[in-house]
Amino acid sequence: MAKFIVRRLFLMILTMILVSVAVFMITESSPGNVVRNILGSFVTPEQEASFLAQMGLDKPAHWRYIYWLVGSDWHAEQKSGLTLQRIRTDKGFEEWWAVRKSDGALIRWKLEGEDLIATVRQSNGETEKFTDNERWQEDESGKPFFWGVDDQNHVVLWKKGLDQKVWSFIVGTGWKETSGGAIEYMPLKKGFLRGDPGVSLRTGRPVADSLYIRVRNSLVLAGIAFVIVMPLALALGMLAGLKEGSIRDRILSIGGMMFSVTPEFATGIFLILIMSLWLNLVPGATVFGELAPWERPDMLILPVLTLTLIELGYVLRITRASMVEVMRSAYIRTAFLKGLPYWWIVFRHALRNALIAPITVIMLHINWLLGGIVIVEVVFGYPGLGKYLLDAAMFKDINALEAGSMILVLVAVGSQLVADILYTFLNPRIRFS
Repeated sequence: MAKFIVRRLFLMILTMILVSVAVFMITESSPGNVVRNILGSFVTPEQEASFLAQMGLDKPAHWRYIYWLVGSDWHAEQKSGLTLQRIRTDKGFEEWWAVRKSDGALIRWKLEGEDLIATVRQSNGETEKFTDNERWQEDESGKPFFWGVDDQNHVVLWKKGLDQKVWSFIVGTGWKETSGGAIEYMPLKKGFLRGDPGVSLRTGRPVADSLYIRVRNSLVLAGIAFVIVMPLALALGMLAGLKEGSIRDRILSIGGMMFSVTPEFATGIFLILIMSLWLNLVPGATVFGELAPWERPDMLILPVLTLTLIELGYVLRITRASMVEVMRSAYIRTAFLKGLPYWWIVFRHALRNALIAPITVIMLHINWLLGGIVIVEVVFGYPGLGKYLLDAAMFKDINALEAGSMILVLVAVGSQLVADILYTFLNPRIRFS
């Protein structure tokens, strides 16, 4: 079993790498302009070029993938000769600074005219500024240059006398043009393997922070639906399969088929129309604001009910078919001929083998519940992982797409590993080595 688990973990790592490459290549080759998707269609070519440079999107594709996977700080340290450090401020913001060699203080710079203005951060959080023109070096042609850390978490290359223009997009204000721009930018991040998938191109916020909230919300929604629907579907499927062809079997089978073939958006809209608009029982949308989902349980009723109805029919029919097959098997007939009690045969001999197929389906649907409930989340405006990935795909937000895809792969492979372990308890003949 230990060797089997190690092999599965290796398979999970390999799958995550392959999926990350596939997602990156598909996003790169898909049509659309990421700058215009994010900032609108009226940006000028100069503003577009400035945005691409500041976000590191002007780098070759293979370097951008490497930066996303293992980070860019190591490469920035090699190019700049600086020692870099990331800190989290008292307000929760992450900032990159250079470490001053003389005393270990944190320092970064900005260019004003032809002057380098340094900002030093003391250990107590206070800062001081001063002119630091001694940092200028000369290239082969004799032109002054300097590699430094700016106040936007980049390692940048400044060249003296160019008066480079830069456009920054400020939310609520729009584009702001300033001088003192760099001629090369390297956005700093530690990389996915070190827990830093980067900054969302669409929102400007760290993907890890946004993803945590979205995954939490989806786990709440999927978890409640799972706890409700799986025991109910297994019980109803078992009851239907025990009496194949009976009225009970026909009612449950037809009802399950009706719910499973109805599109999610249709089920959700019907529930909103009936329970929210006509009966005015529960809210028809999920507007949480700063609240966690469990703080407004009334808003969870319709999304959970929609997922329950969709999943109920499918798992019910799989369980019913598995139970029918098991009840027809030779060892069950032998048990009846021996005179064993009916429910003893069902629970002791039939149920454990009948659950193998439904458990496979259930484990597959864990991944679907977490990431594949996009339609349900969009219909109800639910701020979950599925809606987050849909928005990221619409805007070609590669950092958010990659991180969300890795979570789905982790859940998919992990749930299958749990399913394989459960098989050994349901059927002692199954062994993994």
